[in-house]
Amino acid sequence: MSDPVNTFEAQQEGRPTGPLVQGYEVIIGFETHAQLSTASKIFSRASTAFGAEPNTQACAVDLALPGTLPVMNKGAVERAIQLGLALGSTIAPRSVFARKNYFYPDLPKGYQISQFEIPVVQGGAVSFFVGDESKTVRLVRAHLEEDAGKSLHEDFIGQSGIDLNRAGTPLLEIVTEPDMRSTAEAVAYAKELHKIVTWIGICDGNMQEGSFRCDANVSVRKPGAKLGTRREIKNLNSFKFMQQAIDYEIRWQIEEIEDGRAIQQATVLFDPDTGETRAMRTKEDAADYRYFPDPDLPPLAIAQEWIERVRSEMPELPRAMAERYVTTHGLSAYDAAQLTQSVALAQYFDAAVAAGAAPKLASNWITGEIARRLNAQDIAIGEAPVDAAQLAKLIVRIGDGTISNAAARQVFDALWTGEASDVDAVIEAKGLKQMSDSSALETIIDGVLATNEKNIAEYRAGKDKAFNALVGQVMKASQGKANPAQVNALLKTKLG
Repeated sequence: MSDPVNTFEAQQEGRPTGPLVQGYEVIIGFETHAQLSTASKIFSRASTAFGAEPNTQACAVDLALPGTLPVMNKGAVERAIQLGLALGSTIAPRSVFARKNYFYPDLPKGYQISQFEIPVVQGGAVSFFVGDESKTVRLVRAHLEEDAGKSLHEDFIGQSGIDLNRAGTPLLEIVTEPDMRSTAEAVAYAKELHKIVTWIGICDGNMQEGSFRCDANVSVRKPGAKLGTRREIKNLNSFKFMQQAIDYEIRWQIEEIEDGRAIQQATVLFDPDTGETRAMRTKEDAADYRYFPDPDLPPLAIAQEWIERVRSEMPELPRAMAERYVTTHGLSAYDAAQLTQSVALAQYFDAAVAAGAAPKLASNWITGEIARRLNAQDIAIGEAPVDAAQLAKLIVRIGDGTISNAAARQVFDALWTGEASDVDAVIEAKGLKQMSDSSALETIIDGVLATNEKNIAEYRAGKDKAFNALVGQVMKASQGKANPAQVNALLKTKLG
């Protein structure tokens, strides 16, 4: 029996190729473990809260004491349904649980309860942007399973311990086809999936605490050749390390092949201190796990009525919201995708538009100046010193001609740095109001024209740069306060 989790056995005829690395095509697939946001474990009532003292959140079921039986957590199933609906997947009306057998100290039962032949979520896709290019990665499946415990190694005393608090924590393992062709695509996919699971609230997405863990299957091949042997990089818990690990693994595999050595299928770990991957164990296949149906759990039946109820309670999804922004506000698909990177960012944009900001200008400010400052300070939109109402007021003042774009940047800087808290107050205090009085502007323009006969002659001879020079002279004479649109209109009238 073939292993449905082995995505690299999928047929690749007709799949797009990506940029070559030293003459090799890179093939990447992902297996992501998303810890579901239930208060209790998947088959017991023990707490899933993070940070408790070791072994204080492991009950008799988690410890696999004799006579204990697992009971399915309804909330975990509902969260799996939510993900399937969000990704356009098929929700299996009947799925089954299996025992995945392997021995490890942090696995009390000697097997992990997972899904094998019939997962709860089947197919689907994740679409995202790499730069301004749209990409889509197909999903094989998403299946429910329990987490194992954690081995704690105290090197300084030469001892190890086992913490079973995580044992039985509900996970949804999301498996892709090997559709990614570069590190950039892989990281963009992971970020998009992270956005979706946190957007719909099925996972808190905390990578440092292990709530969202990615395993990257990486192989290389010459274009047109059969799929290469893959190595699986386990437990990538930051997007930065993900990029570094995949880049290193690609280079390492190419060097091995070029030196005449064959790649051995293996599970590897990434060491952020050295920037290198190292083999942990040879990679197991399905036969090694001796899967068989779990006799203690009946098949999981999901009625269509249940699916429709979950659908009716779900929030507007980021893709649907982005499409609405394109249709309603006339934004580009790329800008709409940027604004729906998180619920908080979309809410900020919506609040700015509701307060009177022109949608396109609001989008430009949020994805431009605000995004730049958020990244520089490593803060989220919820921590931005300028709220949506003040951004809207600033944009309104640009639109009604009160201030120029250049002056608006000065106002924004004052708001962001805490120098002031109100747009109009900054405009008055700094004297940034544009000069829009036609008679005053005409006086300045007449003075400029009287001393720039050469530019006038060149403009009338068809040289557009001469007109720009005259505009510049007027702006200089007005100390930057003249309304550029009025200056252009009055100059053209006076020049005939």
